[in-house]
Amino acid sequence: MSTEPETTEEAGPGTPDTSRNAKQGEAAGEQGRAPAGGAAEGSVESEPGGTAEAAGAGETQAIDANPDADGTAGGDGPHNGASERPEGTGPGGAAETAAGAESQVGDGTESGGTGSPEEPGAGEEAQGGDGGTGTGETGSGDGANSAAAVSEAEAELLAQRAERERIERRKAERKGPIDSGTKLSGRAADLLAAVRAVESGEKPAATVFAEPEPAPLRPATEPVRRPQPAPAQVAPRGPAPEAVEAVRRVLTEGGAPDALAPQIAAVLGEGADTALREDPWLLLRVGGVRPEQADGFARALLGAACGPDDERRGRAVTVWLLEQAAVAGHTALELPALTEALGRQGVPDPDAAVQGALAEGEALVFQDALEEPGAPAPEDAEEEQERPVRVLVGLERYALAEESLADGLARLVNSPSEEAGQAWEAAAAGLSGGAAELARAVAGHGLVLHTGAEAARAEPASLLGAARAAGLRAFAACHTPDGRRRVAAQLGADLAERAVGTVAGLLSGAEGPGRDADGALELDLLIVLDAPQLDVESAAMLVESLRDGARLVLSGDPGVLWSAGPGRVFADLLASRVCPQAASRVPDPGPLGELVSGIGIGELNQVSAPGKEVVIVPVRDAGEAVHRTVQLVADSVPRAIGVPADQTVVITPGHGGAAGTRALNSALKERLNPGPGRFGGFDPGDRIAYSPAPGRTVPGVVVNADADGLHLSCAGVPVVVPRERVEGSVRHGWAVTAHQAVGARWPAAVVVLPGDAAQALSRPWVYTAFGRAERHLSVVHGVEQALPRAVAEIPPKPRTTRLQTLLRPQAT
Repeated sequence: MSTEPETTEEAGPGTPDTSRNAKQGEAAGEQGRAPAGGAAEGSVESEPGGTAEAAGAGETQAIDANPDADGTAGGDGPHNGASERPEGTGPGGAAETAAGAESQVGDGTESGGTGSPEEPGAGEEAQGGDGGTGTGETGSGDGANSAAAVSEAEAELLAQRAERERIERRKAERKGPIDSGTKLSGRAADLLAAVRAVESGEKPAATVFAEPEPAPLRPATEPVRRPQPAPAQVAPRGPAPEAVEAVRRVLTEGGAPDALAPQIAAVLGEGADTALREDPWLLLRVGGVRPEQADGFARALLGAACGPDDERRGRAVTVWLLEQAAVAGHTALELPALTEALGRQGVPDPDAAVQGALAEGEALVFQDALEEPGAPAPEDAEEEQERPVRVLVGLERYALAEESLADGLARLVNSPSEEAGQAWEAAAAGLSGGAAELARAVAGHGLVLHTGAEAARAEPASLLGAARAAGLRAFAACHTPDGRRRVAAQLGADLAERAVGTVAGLLSGAEGPGRDADGALELDLLIVLDAPQLDVESAAMLVESLRDGARLVLSGDPGVLWSAGPGRVFADLLASRVCPQAASRVPDPGPLGELVSGIGIGELNQVSAPGKEVVIVPVRDAGEAVHRTVQLVADSVPRAIGVPADQTVVITPGHGGAAGTRALNSALKERLNPGPGRFGGFDPGDRIAYSPAPGRTVPGVVVNADADGLHLSCAGVPVVVPRERVEGSVRHGWAVTAHQAVGARWPAAVVVLPGDAAQALSRPWVYTAFGRAERHLSVVHGVEQALPRAVAEIPPKPRTTRLQTLLRPQAT
């Protein structure tokens, strides 16, 4: 059928005159269509040697090159698909009339010419003036109708006679013998021929009906990924402006800063203004607000009804203390510690406050049996009940995440798959040294821990490459984009693009393999580097995403700072002894590697640095520390070491203080990229630290700003931060804290230790900060003996977690 659009053509030489009586056209019509109610299934009947049986109609002739009104051909040659037409329709799709003449198919020269239905001029039909289908074909080039002289009554009689004769022929055909298969074609005809060949004995059934052997499958080649411009990531916008404005009115009424309105509306959700008015202590749900500030806000709203014994205050302060504990890394607090902290916050009845929080479902309580060193396991249930327990209280989100993580790890430990045994053997056979030991451990266990410093990252990278080469689905996830870059440098660009990503990208689906119908990652092996930075929620999501039988390798340096979020997953797993542990014996090279390795065991050694790999810059006060830091970054390091300022990081213990990140970034911006800060304090070219989520920091550079927000480039990926989120998630990034720097390395690092930072120092902090330098480390030293004392005596701050207790049954 033609695909040309419907057109209307004017009558011309050789074109039927459709304005004349349409019923005359019906009587002397085209022979190419069956009338309504004709042949079964809409098929067109064929009569050998038949002619048009319309009295008075001249011999039909094909009309040359005259397309019909809808661009379709009216005639059909033999086997032209006429049997596929719907009943009651002609070849052009028009409805047939009962007066239509019977089709004459014959040799294809009558009633539509010799062309196929797809060709213009192969037998066209004209549309009658009354909307019916005109069937008369002209007998001469000037369009004169050979049946024009036939009266209307005679034309009707002729049509009825043709219909009666057609009916009689159909009855006669039904009474006669049926030659089966004469009208079959294609696959049906082939099948009938095969059946008859078997019946006649020409061919055995086994050879005729045997299924053909499938063609050999070729291994699917992985499509080549062409570089595409990465779309800008847009940070999620805050709540609706109406909700923010409603909260702002409540804050103003209570004397609180209205700048908190977007955060409160986001935390409390729909109806935040009403909830805040009914319970003013919900203000504590916003980060940075302290109980005394919430008390003042409550007094302004409630007046005399506000008091320290208000149960709403007790619940809110309980939740606030648990939130503060999570910020410090705890997943729960022991009940005595919690009630003592409530008493310090002026809660008259701490036990009642805790019970109120538990009753409202804002916290959960746990009883964990205490494990005494060297004590034998209890032999009966009565002795089990008598064992001492500790009572813990925690927020629901962290408590459930920790329990889910423990269940998932137990599932991996107890269900190692043996399906790919040969592939694992092949992967281990191609490796040597520590990488081979790691591969053998992974081959037989679902969970393996791997420890080592920066140089040890080569071992899990080698395992990744060998596993992929053996046909296993393997992927490596790092904590930061810089960690991904360092692993990619050991693998090659092609493999790294397909097999290396970040933990955040893997969990979001932006990186890594797809998921199966059950939501599990389609992986046989997942390697997580920088494992000490895994908090309980991220670790739980990763483990839940692995199918039964998959292998998980957690690799990292146990000496660095723990995760910014709650939990100490890697340390708890090392202490629980529930799975094999592979310790790398590859040391970090050079003076920097020697210095950091000594710090890891509690020794601050003097190292030989002939290439100025380590430089100590003593200072007397914080002001001098800031001045010398700017001088090092802008002048000394680029000139003496050859590392430009944009490849040097400054690390300091905290954000506040005279030499904290705020003061240092202000001084560094003034020297390296001065400007008015017209985009919320930022200018194009500013180095920034962007926090898309609490506990995760990505370095980047400001590109520009517009109505959509602040445009950043973070690890080569464009990011747009809405203007209402800029203040809370973007900081200047020349100077960062050690927690923000962990998981990344720079060619040069300047570690600033002002005198007021002595209380913040510990061995993990110093180990982490000094270990961020690849080629050069400058230490702006103002803490005197506090530095060696911190390295030798101050361990990491303890964290209260439940993971080791939950994993205890797996260790027995």
